[in-house]
Amino acid sequence: MKAKYLKPIVFLTCLVPLGRLGWKALNSALGANPIQVITFSTGTWTLVFLLVTLSITPLRKLTKQYWLIQYRRMLGLFGFFYGCLHFLTYIWLDQFFDLHSIYKDVLKRPFITAGFTAFVLMVPLALTSTQAAIRRLGKRWQTLHRLIYASAIAGVVHYIWLVKKDVRTPVIYATVLGVLLFYRILVVVFARSADRAKQPRTSAHIEGSPAAGD
Repeated sequence: MKAKYLKPIVFLTCLVPLGRLGWKALNSALGANPIQVITFSTGTWTLVFLLVTLSITPLRKLTKQYWLIQYRRMLGLFGFFYGCLHFLTYIWLDQFFDLHSIYKDVLKRPFITAGFTAFVLMVPLALTSTQAAIRRLGKRWQTLHRLIYASAIAGVVHYIWLVKKDVRTPVIYATVLGVLLFYRILVVVFARSADRAKQPRTSAHIEGSPAAGD
């Protein structure tokens, strides 16, 4: 019930960065290099939404606020939305749809390669975010959506290579991502340990059953 009433507020809040950019554009407040401002803003919010999406599951489990899961898909799609704006800004306002120039840029500039990789990895996640896709893919859906970790890693690398010298801000994002990855690894390790612990008891139960001695 809580999620139902908060969802419209969260949705509108996710549009604030776009509204702020629009307001700046209308009031000629994007500075001397508006393309750079738009590119930086949309790229930053793409990474923010990716990390917030990855944070939902740990927060849900650690705080017992299970209703948070209802926001994960929306937040992830907003990450893709801002990623599309970031990518569109690059190929349109920066490169003017010059495919040859874009191709050379992707091959020669490592930070562009990393950013392009991050965006491409987000595409199948967005395309399979529907309930129909979840039903159709079954267990494969969860495996596919682990690509979000790879996309986030590529996004952080893209940011670090972009700024080169002053990496303080991207390091913060890298630290948050590192904590989330560490949590994920711990979950997997503990789950496997629990499975191994159950196996001997199951085997002993089978061997000690009447059927085993027949």
